[in-house]
Amino acid sequence: MAFRCQRDSYAREFTTTVVSCRPAELQIEGSNGKKDVLSGFHVVLEDTLLFPEGGGQPDDHGTINDISVLRVTRRGAQADHFTQTPLAPGTKVQVRVDWERRFDHMQQHSGQHLITAVADQLFGWKTTSWELGRVRSVVELDSPSVTAEQVAAIEQSVNEKIRARLPVNVRELSLDDPEVEQVRGRGLPDDHAGPVRVVTIESVDANMCCGTHVSNLSDLQVIKILGIEKGKKNKTNLAFLAGNRVLKWLERSHGSEKALTTLLKCGAEDHVEAVKKLQNSTKLLQKNNLNLLRDLAVHVAQSLRNGPDRGGVVTLHRKEGDSEFMNIIANEIGSEEILLFLTVGDEKGAGLFLLAGPAEAVETLGPRVAEVLEGKGAGKKGRFQGKATRMSRRAEVQALLQDYLSTQSAEE
Repeated sequence: MAFRCQRDSYAREFTTTVVSCRPAELQIEGSNGKKDVLSGFHVVLEDTLLFPEGGGQPDDHGTINDISVLRVTRRGAQADHFTQTPLAPGTKVQVRVDWERRFDHMQQHSGQHLITAVADQLFGWKTTSWELGRVRSVVELDSPSVTAEQVAAIEQSVNEKIRARLPVNVRELSLDDPEVEQVRGRGLPDDHAGPVRVVTIESVDANMCCGTHVSNLSDLQVIKILGIEKGKKNKTNLAFLAGNRVLKWLERSHGSEKALTTLLKCGAEDHVEAVKKLQNSTKLLQKNNLNLLRDLAVHVAQSLRNGPDRGGVVTLHRKEGDSEFMNIIANEIGSEEILLFLTVGDEKGAGLFLLAGPAEAVETLGPRVAEVLEGKGAGKKGRFQGKATRMSRRAEVQALLQDYLSTQSAEE
């Protein structure tokens, strides 16, 4: 049995009856990147306006009696609606769909059917899979390469068909109907029961599909192919936008263009050249800064080497610098007889550190220095360096190093 959302993809609300309600859990993406588990209920209705995920299409969002439905999944011939509020079986309920999300999915899904059919007609490429993403959608074609000219041909053809206002029809065929064998598709789910649902774009395509679709290609408005990417196993991914997503993309692009025009102080046609000039200038400045930093490192090393004896421990912190800066200093000073503790970065926050000295001492002290600074590092041949998160504890490290040397002197 087809759900109401499949029989009438344009319906936005309707009344039905609760059949069952049972405790359930739902895994969601947490704020820290880990999975969170919500406790709630799986509500089954006599019929549903909310599409359960399937056929490459995500599920609908919506409400049941103003209670938010967080997920809709298919279970055989039924749909489970996850809510955090129970609904008693037998209750008459009003179901409303998030129309903006639904219509977006209709546009992207019908757009995929159209692109798939045209790619097959023009070049004989089959679609092996597709993904309806949050920002863009992707069709996987069984071709190892696709040229820019072929992409342009597909885009031109699909938009011509949109302007031709071709009807899109949905039919149901019995499994033993001979016409089923002539319909494009990638097979039926193992638990499929009942008739086969066929979505037909007049004179273009007929395809087995469970998703929600527009009733006429004119509702797609326009399709923009964003480009191609290398896919898996000699396949090519074709990224596209359909309908309202194209308008939103144009709005974002126009906003970026206006901002760049203000920042670069030139027209849009000169943006690329202006950015290239800035990149070249930046590279030259970075090269000059690096040379100056190296010269500074040598000068600092000489000052430290000629400075007063500090009990066998030499320390230095600079806000500006990098690992190369610290290693140049260590090379210039030589650290066979002293412990050299260098740091760069925020005085109280994160930064880089280097400990150099006799190999045995550095091997012993390096991990302890990293622990004090709440960082991580590694080392060999008399040097240990890494990243730290608590530069404010540098004084503790200096005390640790001096205590070590004092202990060693006492033992001798």
